[in-house]
Amino acid sequence: MNLVTKEQMRARLVRYGELVPCRTAFIDTRTPGSESKENFTIIGPGVAENPDQHVHIREPHGFNIGAARQPPGCVNSQHSHETGEVFWIHSGRWRFMTGEHGEDGEVVLERGDTISIPIHVFRGFENVGNGEGFMFAALGGDDPGRVTWAPYVFDDARKYGLVLLESGRLIDTQAGETVPANEPVMPATTPGQVAELKRLDSEALESCVARYRGANGAADSVLALNASGGRVSEEAIIGQSNPEEGLPQAPLAWEHGFHLRRLELGPGASLPAHSRREEEVWTVHEGKLRIAWGREALELGPGDVLTVPIGLERTIENPGADAAVAFVVRGGDSPCGPHWA
Repeated sequence: MNLVTKEQMRARLVRYGELVPCRTAFIDTRTPGSESKENFTIIGPGVAENPDQHVHIREPHGFNIGAARQPPGCVNSQHSHETGEVFWIHSGRWRFMTGEHGEDGEVVLERGDTISIPIHVFRGFENVGNGEGFMFAALGGDDPGRVTWAPYVFDDARKYGLVLLESGRLIDTQAGETVPANEPVMPATTPGQVAELKRLDSEALESCVARYRGANGAADSVLALNASGGRVSEEAIIGQSNPEEGLPQAPLAWEHGFHLRRLELGPGASLPAHSRREEEVWTVHEGKLRIAWGREALELGPGDVLTVPIGLERTIENPGADAAVAFVVRGGDSPCGPHWA
């Protein structure tokens, strides 16, 4: 499959500087302390409650890719999800809290760390760094379902004119919108519903984290790949073992509907021409990458996101003088090896 034009591939690339944020994506968007957050829906519909949320790439992948950007001290309120939710930190320092009010447990993640929070657990997060923070997120399924908010979130939202409908749509009464007479309002989460959710203390939450070792970090789950011109390594972060590649089970191995790898390419290193049988989304963490197919090529920088079509024969190289690192999401829980040309 090489009949892909540069224009078609460019439509599958979302550069960091082109990301369109939504500042009113959720019911807590006016709550003091949470009003400055920016949410991004990059691939798939995500879980935003605002119909005006911009979706960059709508093609179904079997998973969703999004992102959050927050200034220091900004908090995302406690909520739970129906499918897996994974974050990898692109910049900043982030505290994740579990429990109805964030009282059950907490961990702090640094740049490059990954966390996978199980379904049906109240979680929230705060930028505890000194500058703006940005992190990517992956959600399982083409439709990741709705967010379940902690009860206090509904109380706070009403004070600032926001009402959530059962359909998932957010009504902004301060902007002059009215609650439709024929659409029921989402009731606040009940104590009984809260009691049904799982609880994770700090130790259990830490077991959901894969820490970043930086460029050239050694790990048992790292595989030196078929490469030319320099060192290329691939580290399993989420997913099952793959005998085809010789990679063991990742540290975060429960089912997500996708798997996550960290790839590092040394200066001048490249992967020979190959294709894949699964969806593949590249998010560049640091450095530069050049992805070429046929006679065409695109160069990616930090924060850029590219989804590569299944079956497209491509080469990947680091054209820079420093190491390049990317986090790569691929479809399915059982990874397949690449098909080398």
